[in-house]
Amino acid sequence: MIKIIFILFSVLLFSGCVNKHGVSLKYYSDCEEYYDLQGYYHKDCGKDDLMTYKEMKVKKDALLGNIKPTPPKGNVW
Repeated sequence: MIKIIFILFSVLLFSGCVNKHGVSLKYYSDCEEYYDLQGYYHKDCGKDDLMTYKEMKVKKDALLGNIKPTPPKGNVW
């Protein structure tokens, strides 16, 4: 019984809000949405996420040793 309570407590303690950007403390991000003078739509979201999915992939690859070498950018000469 104590093991079940401990497991439930640890799951609730370490759970976070998983949204479409990553893991954050809030489920909905406060974003500023606006159109500029030329009519282009912009959506500026603050850095509310604790960790984004892109950062998770990089850290997972680094832990597993699956780091691929990046190809050189531009001309070598």
